[in-house]
Amino acid sequence: MSLALGQRLVNRGRTKDQGQTKDQGRTKDQGRTKDQGRTKDQVRTKDQGRTKDQDRRTKDDVKTPTETRHLLDKLEAQHPGADTELHHRNAFELLVATILSAQSTDRRVNMVTPALFDRYPDARALSAATIAELEPQIHSTGFFRAKSKSLVGMARALMEHHGGRVPADMDALTALPGVGRKTANVVLGHALGVPGLPVDRHVLRVSNRIGIADSDDPVVVERQLCAAMPGKRWTRTSDTLILHGRRICRPTPLCDECAVQEACDYFQSLVRASKRRRTRPARATKTKAPRRP
Repeated sequence: MSLALGQRLVNRGRTKDQGQTKDQGRTKDQGRTKDQGRTKDQVRTKDQGRTKDQDRRTKDDVKTPTETRHLLDKLEAQHPGADTELHHRNAFELLVATILSAQSTDRRVNMVTPALFDRYPDARALSAATIAELEPQIHSTGFFRAKSKSLVGMARALMEHHGGRVPADMDALTALPGVGRKTANVVLGHALGVPGLPVDRHVLRVSNRIGIADSDDPVVVERQLCAAMPGKRWTRTSDTLILHGRRICRPTPLCDECAVQEACDYFQSLVRASKRRRTRPARATKTKAPRRP
């Protein structure tokens, strides 16, 4: 009898009192959780509690900062000159283009913005527009009603609070209508010279697959990547991961074309699964007895 099976049988034979949980059978002090029994310093989070050994990792942790930088070096070599593909000449135009790019493609936005920027070259001009007149001009980017409202509201807020200029500050940017953290990071990093690491669906997918981040939350992934990469590389890191996600690490990835294939957690999981399938013994086929005449 296996140990696991024996334990299950033992558990089934317990009485109601015998089967009480671990915590139920403890006193108040004994039943403290792991964190409750620690001091304030002892319950620091993983990131807060890192010491000089921060480059060491366990099996289930994300890759170390050194490993992450090495992998990004390889990806940057595979995608040289990675940059935003949204056409713009200044921070205001990039802000408008990034708002339009939500649930759309950069190519589609780039088809719309030349005429839009000719008609509304700055926040003053856009703030004077009406939502109704803006909607048909951006219709092809999708969600045109919500985007029109955001664009006009954003331009009016710039005029009211910032003299028509795009602020180089995360909190000020995210206070504008239609501007979230990702959009703010795009503008900060590409147009205002402020380090920013935008996290979109491509960055989420690629970073989690490779193992340089471990979360479905964009804010958490941004924090993890920023902790591993120097500030001067934040924007390029995002651009590189985005291009890799578009060209190579797609929802159905082209692993054979990936520069970091051997270090990728996702690829290695596929290799392990393949080996298990090959080593699994074949099922014996039952032969039917011949029918009696």
